[in-house]
Amino acid sequence: MADGPTYLRIADLLREEIRAGTWKPGDRLPSHSELAGRMQVSITTARNAIQILVAENLVYTATSRGTIVRSQEVLESVVTDHIRPDRPTSAHDIFSEIARAANREPAKEFSTRMEPADPQVARWLGVREDSWVLARTVVQYLDNEPWSWEVSFYPRDLAEAAGIDSPHDIPEGTTRRLADRGHGETAHRDTVVARPASTDEAAVLGVAPGTVLLDHLRIGANHERVTRATRHRCPAGRNRLAYQLGDAAGTAVIARTLGIAPGTPVSVP
Repeated sequence: MADGPTYLRIADLLREEIRAGTWKPGDRLPSHSELAGRMQVSITTARNAIQILVAENLVYTATSRGTIVRSQEVLESVVTDHIRPDRPTSAHDIFSEIARAANREPAKEFSTRMEPADPQVARWLGVREDSWVLARTVVQYLDNEPWSWEVSFYPRDLAEAAGIDSPHDIPEGTTRRLADRGHGETAHRDTVVARPASTDEAAVLGVAPGTVLLDHLRIGANHERVTRATRHRCPAGRNRLAYQLGDAAGTAVIARTLGIAPGTPVSVP
């Protein structure tokens, strides 16, 4: 190991092993105590070395599994695909479709609740502050790795009318469910910003506080009202958002020319 503080030298060694393939995506690194014993250092020094790799987004920590090596691929999501009127019928939502196209295994943790609209949500939905709205929360995983955190808000009356106030996940996705119940969305406004992760976001996504996230807000509407506001957050270094506008034939020409397809993983340089 090179000169420098011990924890930095241990982080350098582990980083080199990860890049050399000694530790592959999904592998569990030695625990803090195992690493301390291997390197003959204190557990605090071992923990500090691991935190360097967490901050670099090379590993993440899972309560039940320890420190896990992250995938070194970028997942491209064509965020306009699931609102295309000619999107093929499927029993899966758009995240599952993209994940499987990339040969990754998707999984989710889902929850839902009625809550009073805070000033920001009330503005997004065009409802009174403190009026009841439905919040549907999904933490999404690829190959057991935390990938994104999505929260969608719906006016209560619309959620009840469309049957999306269920305490269970909707396999085909809420966009399809809204359309099937006569509340299809005809317009969308998207805002994407890059910003540091808060402490709460870092805990959910398994990254270090301050890691740059893509914070994507989509507001959907029909001819009468705003139907939802969806906030999707994911690590910027492992995700790429793409927009495809135009008819299917034209977008297919672009995809063939670039040699890409939705969900195709790309190696990080």
